[in-house]
Amino acid sequence: MSETHALRPWRTIVRRKSRKIRVGNVEVGGDAPISVQSMTNTLTADAGATIDQVRQLEEAGADIVRVSCPDEASTAALPKIVKASKVPIVADIHFHYRRGVEAAKAGAACLRINPGNIGSPDRVREVIQAARDHGCSIRIGVNAGSLENHLLEKYGEPCPDAMVESALDHARILQDHDFHEFKISVKASDLFMTVAAYQMLAEAIDCPLHIGVTEAGGQRIGTVKSAIGMGALLWAGIGDTLRVSLAADPVEEVKVGFDLLKSLGLRHRGVNIIACPSCARQGFDVIRTVETLEARLAHIATPMSLSIIGCVVNGPGEALMTDVGFTGGGKGAGMVYLAGKADHKMDNDRMVDHIVELVERRAAELESASLSPT
Repeated sequence: MSETHALRPWRTIVRRKSRKIRVGNVEVGGDAPISVQSMTNTLTADAGATIDQVRQLEEAGADIVRVSCPDEASTAALPKIVKASKVPIVADIHFHYRRGVEAAKAGAACLRINPGNIGSPDRVREVIQAARDHGCSIRIGVNAGSLENHLLEKYGEPCPDAMVESALDHARILQDHDFHEFKISVKASDLFMTVAAYQMLAEAIDCPLHIGVTEAGGQRIGTVKSAIGMGALLWAGIGDTLRVSLAADPVEEVKVGFDLLKSLGLRHRGVNIIACPSCARQGFDVIRTVETLEARLAHIATPMSLSIIGCVVNGPGEALMTDVGFTGGGKGAGMVYLAGKADHKMDNDRMVDHIVELVERRAAELESASLSPT
């Protein structure tokens, strides 16, 4: 189905109603698009290396980037990082509440604090005041692996009830201080615990929710776990911003995040390649062709669709619903489809270059049309 076509009613997801906050110049919650985040893994004190990674994430489409601030050297480097970044920078704060105060002064757009290890309510209050004074929002980040001791004693083990109670307790502190620019996450590595906690939290409070499955694993299994957990939440309308947590290049987190949203019709960025898994009927090497096209079309941000199908069983039908399509089956050649209609034949040995040219041309047309006054 072409990305430019209207979604059918049975494909529509009704998002949970949440209030809207700002993370720098990015709106989160309400009717704002679901934003995609990632986190750098460089030493934040090394401003140059961190800026380089932030730029890679920006190019991949990240809306927000988080950096860890474990020490004074990290918060000292923040002003330079914030100035060089095109996207809002979130400062990740654990254990040392003073790092939160320093990060706010340094220009962070948001402070991520973990209630389980930030310290006493008084220390949390100091972070709140710093956020207010410097125009920061706050993310209350609850993790199953670092819950407060009194909750572990109460519930006996990490569980959705304990996570939600932690989140609401700390949200109440912010609200009691008339601070409402906050979002909440309740993450666990266990899918069932994560989904259950978010479902409970979504009914208990109207603030935006940052969703994710924490410590999901390497690129393959982490992607699968994130797709199941976050997919279930997003399908139910829960989630205003997300991070896919992978033990992999952070750029991959952004790619998977957009693929998740794209698959659910919640947001579109770049070329959506529809491809068959290939079989003995294929008229060309589908797998290698798709790998090549993914790499060569990665620079395109304009939403559009491309079908690459090895034979005529499903090829023509898939091509009817995409902006550009190629269906194999002929002797050394295949049929090119444009806007759902068979247009011309192309030799297999020239198809990749030709498809790249067609997709780039179509992307330019769509981009031009979106910029034209209505």
